[in-house]
Amino acid sequence: MTDLRITQLDSGLTVATERVPGTLSVATGVWVAVGARDEPADTSGVSHFLEHLLFKGTPRRSALDISRTIDRCGGDINAFTTKEYTAYYCRLPARHAATGIELLGDVLTDPSLRDGDVDTERQVILEEIAMDDDSPDDVAQRLFAEQLFVGHPLGRDTAGSPDTIETVTAAQVREFFERHYTAGSMVVSVAGPNDHDEMLAMVAAAFGGLRRGDGRVPRHAPEYTGVDVSVTDDTEQVHLVIGGRGIDRTDPDREALDVVNQVLGGGLSSRLFEEIREQRGLVYSVYSGIGCYADTGSWSITTSTQPRHAEEVVSLVMGELRKLVDAGITDDELDVARGYLTGAYELGLEDTGSRMARNAGLLCTRGEIQPVEEQVARWLAVGQDDVRRVIDRVFTAAPLVVSVGPG
Repeated sequence: MTDLRITQLDSGLTVATERVPGTLSVATGVWVAVGARDEPADTSGVSHFLEHLLFKGTPRRSALDISRTIDRCGGDINAFTTKEYTAYYCRLPARHAATGIELLGDVLTDPSLRDGDVDTERQVILEEIAMDDDSPDDVAQRLFAEQLFVGHPLGRDTAGSPDTIETVTAAQVREFFERHYTAGSMVVSVAGPNDHDEMLAMVAAAFGGLRRGDGRVPRHAPEYTGVDVSVTDDTEQVHLVIGGRGIDRTDPDREALDVVNQVLGGGLSSRLFEEIREQRGLVYSVYSGIGCYADTGSWSITTSTQPRHAEEVVSLVMGELRKLVDAGITDDELDVARGYLTGAYELGLEDTGSRMARNAGLLCTRGEIQPVEEQVARWLAVGQDDVRRVIDRVFTAAPLVVSVGPG
């Protein structure tokens, strides 16, 4: 049995500690509730830029010191940026728990953010964007987001654009950090075998230098959806993304949408995989997915095929969507989907890293941690009426179609 506790320090920092007896590692994460959708248009990509820069050093540590500290303990450290939050995390053997917590506290509260580091990392990020531009899969996904959330920050690429990355200044990066990386907009999550009071004391000491206040940004939901897009590119395959608007993360139909997505294209027994890959052999991979944000969401189907098959694949996808809308799903498909969602969820929480990330993510985006048993029960409670309702809400509108490949 694990033991989860949530504490808010006097500074306003929220701390979640989950004691997991018998484990040999401690995972520590810091989730900042500001992401790509919260940036001014002229500094788009600054959250991701800052994520890169925090590991470049502090007044007490160089970038090499940071990496050697982690390597000396046999652990790992990393970070990532999303539309609605930025996350920093490390995992170390339990005996080195204090090292990881103190290190994250140092880089999150007092990064150097030197002008020279900004200029160096600018080139790294421009290379990252160029690498994505060379991937037709990534280009298709970016174009889909731009059209699904046209004119809205959710439609912008998380890494920003070459124009904004070229022009953002070190002063703007520092100002963004000072405004948004505050105690009220952060969650620290620790999971491992250590005692709760011990972990909490480590966090309180390491993050004592955090500025007070709430650095989160007021958000507004997107209004408009764009049009189908077809881009000619010199590739061997046509890369397709087909989808539309979904629901937000707290919508009562969220679990029902999970079920429908699983049936449609969530696994090897899904309708799309069975029909287009297994029965017809027209693609190597085809899958569906959903994205849920604070105030909206998305659903999408992603695949690629040779140019001579592209029209047929699109037609087959549209046919499966029509079947879904017209006839729903079978009782057996419902049972399989519920079993997969609950089982995969439970199996995915067997290590300290996944438990840390779950607690941090839920606190950062929802302000509470739903018990595992409650989440499992919500999926198991999905019935045919719920499925029918969410299909009518989400899948009846004509989807967007984005293609990238030979003309």
